[in-house]
Amino acid sequence: MGARQYMQPYHVEVDIPHEPLYFVAINQCDEGGAMTGKKALIMVDLQNDFCMGGNLAVPGGDEVIPLANQLQPYFDLIIATQDWHPHDHMSFAANHPGRAVGEVIQVEELVQVLWPVHCVQDTKGAEFHPGLDLHRVNKIIHKGVNKHIDSYSAFFDNAHLRSTGLSDYLRDEQVNDVYIMGLATDYCVKYSSLDAVHEGFKVTVIQDACRGVELSQGDVRAALAAMRDAGVTLVACADIFNSSTARISKASR
Repeated sequence: MGARQYMQPYHVEVDIPHEPLYFVAINQCDEGGAMTGKKALIMVDLQNDFCMGGNLAVPGGDEVIPLANQLQPYFDLIIATQDWHPHDHMSFAANHPGRAVGEVIQVEELVQVLWPVHCVQDTKGAEFHPGLDLHRVNKIIHKGVNKHIDSYSAFFDNAHLRSTGLSDYLRDEQVNDVYIMGLATDYCVKYSSLDAVHEGFKVTVIQDACRGVELSQGDVRAALAAMRDAGVTLVACADIFNSSTARISKASR
């Protein structure tokens, strides 16, 4: 089965209620009502290969680009992640003769989905989507740079053997609250969120600013449920645009 044909799952409507941002705003204040720490937006893998026409296009991936641009002014720090694979990366089906895109194999005791070749270092596919505003981006995090192991998370590789340095950067910048959006809900957004919780950050996923791959029916719903179970708050873009805390943050920039 060809990569383009494989990556065309049906449209999925996921109705998992989100938390009103009012509750998030309360948690950002101390007992006296003063703001505590900074808020960071992590934009996950908004790259050409994950958008329309890319080698691993996520359905609706292009739709989150304008949302990313609209969200940026509401945060103190902006981080953008990039899948940044060497050409011989072990996650590429092409590097496993006889294997096909979508197959699941074991690599050094880790479960690995085989993907089309995507986001190869210094290629057009690895570049950020041309519509993404990068002027406010404070830090770019490369992940998946080791050919022997994949890295869905913005914080660690899949075996948690190597950190990307993102946790240390956020702590150095006195960030307490991390908001995550991007591609894809059921892979890199999910694992970035779970790792962020594990690292001690207060984590919010902007649900309608994410899109999922949905290789199997129910993957997106299961990912959202797993994030909620881990303590992640799910919100919509409108909650951020309409919150008084967000307006204060925006006015202070």
